[in-house]
Amino acid sequence: MESRIIGAPVAATLGAAAFLLAGPAAALEAGDWLIRVRAIGVLPTDDSGGIKPDLLGAGIEAQPAAMPELDITYMATDQIGLELILATTPHDADGKGAIAGLGKVADAWLLPPTLLVQWHFIPGGSFHPYVGAGINWTITYGESASGSLKAALGPTQVHMGNSVGFALQAGADYDINDRWFVNFDVKYIDLDVDTKLVSGAVTRRTNLEINPVIVGFGVGYRF
Repeated sequence: MESRIIGAPVAATLGAAAFLLAGPAAALEAGDWLIRVRAIGVLPTDDSGGIKPDLLGAGIEAQPAAMPELDITYMATDQIGLELILATTPHDADGKGAIAGLGKVADAWLLPPTLLVQWHFIPGGSFHPYVGAGINWTITYGESASGSLKAALGPTQVHMGNSVGFALQAGADYDINDRWFVNFDVKYIDLDVDTKLVSGAVTRRTNLEINPVIVGFGVGYRF
């Protein structure tokens, strides 16, 4: 729901801008810099296995989030770009299986800087589709246990590790004029974090697989 709330006004604004700013397009060239600002929806596609040692029938599952995203692309050639993606998103984690009745069990922030190599296979004209692949490093911070988890297990601290994995991308830019363009982008990130639930002398462990699909729509500027 959050991604729809953010996406609707962005789409309307960008549509109006397209009519107001429409002008000649510009072919991509080596040395161009592309700056994009997107509204993104981060949609987890996976969850954890059992929680060791004593909650093997339980698990946790990260929930979707919506936030702004900034990315910077440098065109090394007319068709090859290097893109750095910057964003941070808050995620709730809900209980599954034996602890599903607890609802939210934890929350955390993810900071996933991602570097991609892109192939812009139609550099001329107004429509510039691309595909990309690269590496993601996700830093986890601000973890905390929910009140329901503490009520069930006693005073509990949540610790989540960082993650390194691959990233895949597909998207397109559409020129409004020779500087401004709109953008649609979809990414998949291989992302899982080792998670510990520390309740007094008891440490419970699981591997939380998030593996999100990230859908974004925004506006960009070329210089």
